[in-house]
Amino acid sequence: MNTESIEAKITAWLATQQQAMLDVLADLVNTDGGSYDKAGVDAVGARIKAFCESHGLKVETVKGERFGDCLRAILPHEGTAPTRGNHAANIVLMGHRDTVFPKGEPERRPFTIKDGRAYGPGVADMKAGLVMNMFVLAAFAKFGGAPGPMVGLFTGDEEIGSPEGRAVIEEEARGARVVFNSEPGRPSGNVVTGRKGGVFMVFDIEGKASHSGGNFQAGISAIGELAHKIVAIHALTDLERGITLNVGLVQGGQSVNTVAPSAQGQIDLRYVKPEDREEVMAKIHEIIGRSYVPGTKAKLTIKGEFNALTQDAAAKKLFGLYQGAAADAGLKVEGEFSGGCADSGFTAQQGAPTICAVGPVGGLAHSPEEYLEISSFVPRAQAMARAVLRLEHAGL
Repeated sequence: MNTESIEAKITAWLATQQQAMLDVLADLVNTDGGSYDKAGVDAVGARIKAFCESHGLKVETVKGERFGDCLRAILPHEGTAPTRGNHAANIVLMGHRDTVFPKGEPERRPFTIKDGRAYGPGVADMKAGLVMNMFVLAAFAKFGGAPGPMVGLFTGDEEIGSPEGRAVIEEEARGARVVFNSEPGRPSGNVVTGRKGGVFMVFDIEGKASHSGGNFQAGISAIGELAHKIVAIHALTDLERGITLNVGLVQGGQSVNTVAPSAQGQIDLRYVKPEDREEVMAKIHEIIGRSYVPGTKAKLTIKGEFNALTQDAAAKKLFGLYQGAAADAGLKVEGEFSGGCADSGFTAQQGAPTICAVGPVGGLAHSPEEYLEISSFVPRAQAMARAVLRLEHAGL
């Protein structure tokens, strides 16, 4: 196999595909797919499946019970590929189909292009990354040359912590040679080489109702307990260590003239080092288990969680490889640390060398102003293709 010849063919073909990429992106953006809209997320998946199959890829579906199915677009390897354990060492291109937006958002503000940028719900986070992965897979299906089997993993519930997708992602990672997660490239053009881990929790407090004027002393205020717990939880924040606690949602009470019989708070914990999670969680459990207001009871429930993305020696090697591949596509790329979480933390914790935010460049995600830099579409696709072709030369 002449790798240089294959690289030239693939990158030249990708250079002709910008309009085709935008056409597919418009279709995906205009297809509703908020995380809790399983039918919508699966409708996006149906479009991805049809595209992949039309380019000769086999697509497996891992059914989701409540949230979007996971799709595996598979490109087998014709030669002898490296193995890890009992699995072929797959080159994994990963991304999620769900968005954070409410039902009907694409109708309110559909895909548009203005001054070199594309707009629409999920245009950067991360439907453009999905389209890029689709076209890179199509290029290898068309021209060959992949140094091993490739898998495009398209999940359906990342924006809510991957409650069903996590098990599929971790299984994929255990058989992965490397993982490219095509979250949007940073507005600077950089990729992400480290991310915080996150734990998303709910705590429910039980008190006792009573009339706040006529029988005040008989009541036990769940809201009073909530206030004490919030102060104690926020006090766990340690900015120097990158540990933050935020009780971002609260509710409770029955009426203004009733001592509150119930209350609830929702906690966002972020941390940098995996070992910090256990330390902080132990302190949170202690706070939840303590009754600041005598007679109250509380229960803590973890609703979702992301692992931290950490960079080991193999991941550093993968970043160096990608950086060189990007340079040959005319891009200057550095690594950034992000306080945001992503599925890349799951793959890294399973030992798969992982690089994140290799998708097309965009910004202002999760807002009505979310945008994609159209000019980054082709070069980022070319950078990924070059990186895949050069894995063996990099010792990966």
